[in-house]
Amino acid sequence: MIIGLIGSGSIGGTLARLAVDAGHEVVLSNSRGPETLAGLVEELGPRARAGTAEEAARAGDVVVVTIPFGRYREVPQTDTIVIDTNNYYAARDGHVAELDSGETTSSELLAEHLKGARVVKAFNTIYYRDLATQGLPKGTQGRRALPIAGDDEEAKRVVAELTDAFGFDVVDAGPLAEGRRFEPDTAPYNRRHTEAELRRAL
Repeated sequence: MIIGLIGSGSIGGTLARLAVDAGHEVVLSNSRGPETLAGLVEELGPRARAGTAEEAARAGDVVVVTIPFGRYREVPQTDTIVIDTNNYYAARDGHVAELDSGETTSSELLAEHLKGARVVKAFNTIYYRDLATQGLPKGTQGRRALPIAGDDEEAKRVVAELTDAFGFDVVDAGPLAEGRRFEPDTAPYNRRHTEAELRRAL
């Protein structure tokens, strides 16, 4: 697949490396312009190139949104599968009343912004260094599991397959709204769990 990345920082760059290692192509973007990604592109090799956020959104069979949540309205429109790695931190993003009240979730706001996209919340519970180093082959005892949530079953299947290829088991938490169960300050957040442990934590 071609994976477009809106944001190429710690999580985005790590996911790009994992994707390239798994045989996919990546289109990287950030807020500073494609030329600032030359070093990362060179490091990743011929399966990687840099572009604008709009180019990454157009090119991707899957698009990864990995920018601070407070800037979600800047994400270009796309009608493909979108992986949302974001977390809402009021101190960084500014207070959002409907999130503070629990009326909705950050991923649902992104989905509302991206009309037609199939949003799956994933990779938001793991530190980027752990994402880079803790992946294990399928079937390995003690393999770490990561949660996903989304409203489209086919989109979740694709994201689950990617997660597995990156070295992690997957626990489907249900519809996108259930992403609230693995946001910051919940039991699954930033803790290492096996699949059975993660199901209990959720």
